[in-house]
Amino acid sequence: MSSDLDIVALEKWAAGYIPGFSGPLTAEKFPGGQSNPTYKLTTNSGRYVLRRKPFGDLLPSAHAVDREFRLLSALYPTGFPVPHPIGLCEDDTVIGSMFYVMEMMEGRTFWRGILPDQIPADRGPIYRDMIFTLARLHCIDHEGVGLGDYGRPGNYFERQVARWTKQYRASQTDDIPEIERLIEWLPKDVPEQTHTTIIHGDYRIDNLIYAPRENRVMAVIDWELATLGDPLADLAYMMMNWIMPIDERSGLLGTDFAQSGIPTMEEALEIYCEAAGRTNVPDLHWYFSFNLFRLTGIIQGIKQRIRGGNASSAEAEKTVAQLIPLARMAWQQAELTGTV
Repeated sequence: MSSDLDIVALEKWAAGYIPGFSGPLTAEKFPGGQSNPTYKLTTNSGRYVLRRKPFGDLLPSAHAVDREFRLLSALYPTGFPVPHPIGLCEDDTVIGSMFYVMEMMEGRTFWRGILPDQIPADRGPIYRDMIFTLARLHCIDHEGVGLGDYGRPGNYFERQVARWTKQYRASQTDDIPEIERLIEWLPKDVPEQTHTTIIHGDYRIDNLIYAPRENRVMAVIDWELATLGDPLADLAYMMMNWIMPIDERSGLLGTDFAQSGIPTMEEALEIYCEAAGRTNVPDLHWYFSFNLFRLTGIIQGIKQRIRGGNASSAEAEKTVAQLIPLARMAWQQAELTGTV
């Protein structure tokens, strides 16, 4: 049971905005580090999910749950697999912050990329539908669904390189030669952006909910980083799994693909191109290098918080230990472009 929501006020709001609502209502916060706290709501009329802004003072553009609600409201009528958005509450006085409610998708979440609990005959279809669903997102006419102004114009990666360089510098705790070379090289070699689509921003297997008894994506969740941008940002972020070592998360490097049933990188790219209507994709080494650089920026932030006494967990220390190896891997990917 969650104690940080005003259940009485929430029930009153729900009675007016959730069709067929019948109380009483209970709320349970989902575990994890979501920047927008998320809750399971259980009622006599069904189960729902609530996402809210954190309580307290926030940056004006941060934690934009109204932006998430707008996106879901645009995608849901197209048949793209997202939860049904039910209602948005912009009145902070109800529970203390803006929030929205959507349907709860009852399905399966896969936390490890190697799918250890699945048989080979199921792993292939699980991955194929993950890739197909991403291609399907990139084929949606963003202007046609009312999202023509959902992102800033211009080269998406130019903005991202500048943003993450600034982020890295703001939390820098080390002088790492490979990172210094990346900061100089990345903006000089930004690939030309040839397509603009809706992009998820954090597209990975554990942000998908699969149907209970089918190897089909039933919902794509966690849209807080979504924007308009280069679809290769999502594609390369997903394909990073193939160059990252097998771990407790999404890494696949070292997998026996023939035995596992999981597509190889080449097969995965073929699936995407066919579904997205592309003849090919460019070399991904620059994109991999950028994504690894972005990870080092995130880890520098964690390391800074450890030094400040705000993140002392063993898990945080384990993450920080990856900083130098990731920096070296990022520069290796840069060297593979042949332009350094």
